[in-house]
Amino acid sequence: MRIAIIAHLKYAISEPFAGGLEMHTHMLARSLRQRGHAVTLFASLSSDAVLGVEAICEQTSLLETGIAEANDVVFFREHHAYLRLMTELRSRNFEVIHNNSLHYLPVSMADTLAAPMVTTLHTPPFCWLESGIRLNRSRMHYVAVSDATARMWSHVVKTDEVIPNGIDLAHFPFRSVPECEPYLVWYGRIVPEKGLDFAIDAARRTGLPLRIAGPVSDPGYFKEKISPRLGEHAVYVGHLDHGALARLVGGAVAALCTPRWEEPYGLVVAEALACGTPVAAFRRGGVPALLDEHCGALAEPDNVDALAAAARIAATRHRAACRARAERHCNAQTMVDAYEALYRKLAAPQPALHPVERAPVAMASVA
Repeated sequence: MRIAIIAHLKYAISEPFAGGLEMHTHMLARSLRQRGHAVTLFASLSSDAVLGVEAICEQTSLLETGIAEANDVVFFREHHAYLRLMTELRSRNFEVIHNNSLHYLPVSMADTLAAPMVTTLHTPPFCWLESGIRLNRSRMHYVAVSDATARMWSHVVKTDEVIPNGIDLAHFPFRSVPECEPYLVWYGRIVPEKGLDFAIDAARRTGLPLRIAGPVSDPGYFKEKISPRLGEHAVYVGHLDHGALARLVGGAVAALCTPRWEEPYGLVVAEALACGTPVAAFRRGGVPALLDEHCGALAEPDNVDALAAAARIAATRHRAACRARAERHCNAQTMVDAYEALYRKLAAPQPALHPVERAPVAMASVA
């Protein structure tokens, strides 16, 4: 099939990944190409060339240029890139278009294109994307990454199906035993909504050291809330590639997941389980669906004492059960199978369409 994937532009679709959305887009494009599909990834300039990239902005990525730009400048560059892309796509011959951008223009302009479009909802609702979806009048096919995410969007649009995210299990090999010197691990984008400060405080209460990995996406938060908490008990090891990250995660006795927001899926949980590392996590969003009593423990959100207790419990879980959970529920090939089947269904001749079921048009929230 001839498949277009529209990525977001804030970060490059390449390793080391800035976050789960970049990894998801990379894995989807790579897997589809390996299956023989003609995939074109519309992304930022420095994205991985093996994915069939067509750059749609002149910069490497909007937030990785090393140039401090005002928010309105970034907004305009992103708006212009997607406006130009959606205009050019009218003359391109794709069988299906997968919108993975989280931007309002691909959904609001979808009715100008002949090809069917899939939009994956990776986040809770936010004002710009919500507005674009409310303006859409085409038969967009909406996919949520978890049941929790589908519920979050239910006041805006009815999602057509849930396709859980997946990970490449080969990139996160199983380790039957952790390192001799026990430690906890936390990794992800270092931003307030990921709650790293909770993890550091909880790890200190367990008496186990914490190792931290991930990009510093919010330098102000890192300087004010994280740096003062670092020391022998909490060590930041940097932004790691897949191999180094898997070794770090697999060596831990437990991983901590501390979202302040309703985490849509929880890729870090899936990755830790694949390594055989049990997880202690706040009970938020899609995370509880990934864990059971055999591979982790849940804590009340924002409760450091509860998280410390959950970490002690998680460290006693059997590592083979963690890997088995990942194989059953987090396999990327299952995810790609589902998208491939969806593309074929949408590209097939369609009967007469019925009006899209959606919530009444209203002003999008600005929270």
